[in-house]
Amino acid sequence: MTEKTLNLLKDWAEEYNDLKYFGDDPISFPREFAKREASLQDIEIAALLSAHLAWGRRAMIFRDCERLFDEMQWHPYDYVMAGAYRNDETSLHRTVKWSEIAGICGRLREWYSWHESLEVLSAKEIRSIVFRRKDDPRAPDKKINLMRRWLVRNDGKVDLGVWQKTSPAELLIPLDVHVHTQARALGLTRRNQKDLACAQEITSTFKQIWPDDPALGDFALFGYGVSHSK
Repeated sequence: MTEKTLNLLKDWAEEYNDLKYFGDDPISFPREFAKREASLQDIEIAALLSAHLAWGRRAMIFRDCERLFDEMQWHPYDYVMAGAYRNDETSLHRTVKWSEIAGICGRLREWYSWHESLEVLSAKEIRSIVFRRKDDPRAPDKKINLMRRWLVRNDGKVDLGVWQKTSPAELLIPLDVHVHTQARALGLTRRNQKDLACAQEITSTFKQIWPDDPALGDFALFGYGVSHSK
């Protein structure tokens, strides 16, 4: 990595780790519950479901998250624990159907019947227990790692920091198509595949800059995307 690239990454991370860039971002929903001083479970559920819908155009994601929380009457934990879910085959967001959300809520209900929080679960455990997906050692689990970033990072700017038993140093970059494209353009990875190894490689590079908080680099990549949008 050149000195110029290093300095740009630091500058972008500093500039774009700012709420003014995230007013229409799905993180707005768990932030809203935190602002209302809702329960930890409300915030966790809002983060998990908002991250699960976080693919596609921002405006569409925001609209469909609103539809979801309207259905929950803005009390996600009560909705989950009541067990009476909308459960049909119509689309909530792109290919995500209401029946899929009902399945997730049912598994969350089972978990919260015995546990206080999701924090004790690793990304792979959330994948298997909450989403009932088979183990895939190559999967980057972007949405789960996005949720974890929101709940763990605690610098008081964009992310929420409500999971205080998990170190930000343990986080993995949420890897999607845009992050992969930006990381390749900056020379942070040469891998063509958007897989776990690629996410680990990018995260490892960011650990050289921010050893205690590599996911801060996610804001640097966002900054690169904004700076090169034209």
